[in-house]
Amino acid sequence: MSMLSLKKIPIGLFFVLPAIIGMFIFIVIPIFCSFALSFTEWDLLNEIKFIGLSNYRTVLTSSEFMQIFINTVIYAFSTTIFAVIIPLILASLLSSKIKGSEFFKTIYFLPFITPAIVIAIVWSWIFDPNIGLVNNVLKIHLTWLFDIRLAMPVLIFVSVWKLIGYNIVLFLIGFSTINSNLYEAAKIDGAGALQIFSEITLPLLKPTIYFVTLVTAISSFQVFDLIYVMTSGGPENSTNVIVYSIYKYAFEYFDIGKSCALAYVLFAIIFVLALIQKRIAKENF
Repeated sequence: MSMLSLKKIPIGLFFVLPAIIGMFIFIVIPIFCSFALSFTEWDLLNEIKFIGLSNYRTVLTSSEFMQIFINTVIYAFSTTIFAVIIPLILASLLSSKIKGSEFFKTIYFLPFITPAIVIAIVWSWIFDPNIGLVNNVLKIHLTWLFDIRLAMPVLIFVSVWKLIGYNIVLFLIGFSTINSNLYEAAKIDGAGALQIFSEITLPLLKPTIYFVTLVTAISSFQVFDLIYVMTSGGPENSTNVIVYSIYKYAFEYFDIGKSCALAYVLFAIIFVLALIQKRIAKENF
């Protein structure tokens, strides 16, 4: 390294110092503190008491945990599948330069940049059993968000609707990296649209599909805002998920220890999921 470069290091550190300080204050320190608190009993008022692995045992063996874990997996798995397949198909159509493609790109992306709380409030009104648009248009009377069988599908639908635009953009970036000469050569050889998509597009889009799937799955496991506003985990815990339970332990039951313990259980689940997807990517790419 040259002397000139060494002299520039202190200047560079000066400019990145605010970001480093912010990262330590708001990310690194809270990570260590929350991990330490997961081994304690604390209600925000009384003295912190160390209780070892008791919080983890209580959380993992509770009758509610298996239900919220299954709810979280169902939600994340379903959202990931639909929020990958639908944008992939739409991106394929938009990349073919159909008429009005720029307009459709804008329309699809608008839900993603809209605040999740706003989306949750609007869709709660749309699915309202008394004045909701869906029941009035279809001339039916279903208690969508108050029905054990329908509440989770509605949440999955809203989540997929919100994610479509962002994932379309990611897939369009992937499509732009594919050499158009490959498509032209395939058409000259007599390949049909479906054959071109399965034999050329999908294999070359594998890295993009992997990335979109990973990001969507991780974000789906961390869902909170939609459930907080639309169902509050109900009816009868049918839409209660891990992150919402973390919130309830901390700010409804004032049990910070169990809340932190459940947060690290979620971290372990996401970490294992990332390792599995990395293994799959390593074998296929």
